[in-house]
Amino acid sequence: MHINYSFAKLFYFPKQKRILQLLIFQIFVIAMERKRNNGFWQRWRRKYRLVILSADNFEERLSFMLSRLNIFVFSSFVLLFLIGGTCLLIALTPIREYIPGYTSSNMRRDVVELNRLSDSLLVVIESKDRYLQNIRHIIQGSHATENTDSLFGKKDHSAEVVFKTVAEDSILRKQVEDEERFSLFATQEKQNNGIESLLFFAPLKGVVTQEFMPENKHWGVDVVAKENEAVKATLNGVVVFSSWTSETGYVIGLLHENNLFSIYEHNSVLLKKEGDKVEVGEPIAIIGNTGELSTGPHLHFELWHNGKPINPELYMVF
Repeated sequence: MHINYSFAKLFYFPKQKRILQLLIFQIFVIAMERKRNNGFWQRWRRKYRLVILSADNFEERLSFMLSRLNIFVFSSFVLLFLIGGTCLLIALTPIREYIPGYTSSNMRRDVVELNRLSDSLLVVIESKDRYLQNIRHIIQGSHATENTDSLFGKKDHSAEVVFKTVAEDSILRKQVEDEERFSLFATQEKQNNGIESLLFFAPLKGVVTQEFMPENKHWGVDVVAKENEAVKATLNGVVVFSSWTSETGYVIGLLHENNLFSIYEHNSVLLKKEGDKVEVGEPIAIIGNTGELSTGPHLHFELWHNGKPINPELYMVF
């Protein structure tokens, strides 16, 4: 009762009433000020002090005045700097080559250089085609065809030549044959001209899809085997031709003893170059599907003896 009376007396007396009103107003002002200071913008601008102290004596070493707004601005600047620096590093340095979609500058330079030299390469290819055609004509023992004449712009007059038998020539031939009949070197030469005793190595193990048909101008056999299968030399010999033609693709030719010549066409890769000596069974190429005359991955193999084509299946099993 005494407490209630005292509290009522504060409102009754003017002086105590005035003091109470001032206290209430001050409390209201403090509450409003605290509410205003706790706003969103005020919280972001409110200052904080970051102090670095020594662990030994707690001496202040370094201090910073920070706020949430300053930290946000600094972090945004660092992030933009890192993004911009990374973009410049990729755009101005060779690191961009490791990103999918970018090509090497050296590759572009090579493409431009290859385009510039394309005309010269075509001339070289045409000369190689002519060289291969001449090799085939020499092997077949025939004269230049009309196609070869058109390349060189000359006309073949060999048909106009007339060969006549002369009696003196026949007598000379008979004398030479009689002298060499019992000659040791002549006997060895005749024995070496036979190829029946030679042991041929099949250049590829597979299935023969097209046989030897000279009546259709197919001078060899087509053999189909597994992809990337190695093509091997059928006998010891020397590489006399190793190049690319538009019709037969990558082709390689070997010269053997006893006037034997073997040709391997439509390869994907050539492993030997002209002048190389190869052993029987040694890989010389990889099976492929190159050239205009090729209809699929296979090997076209030809065997020539004394300038005439022979059937390879008579001497080896594929």
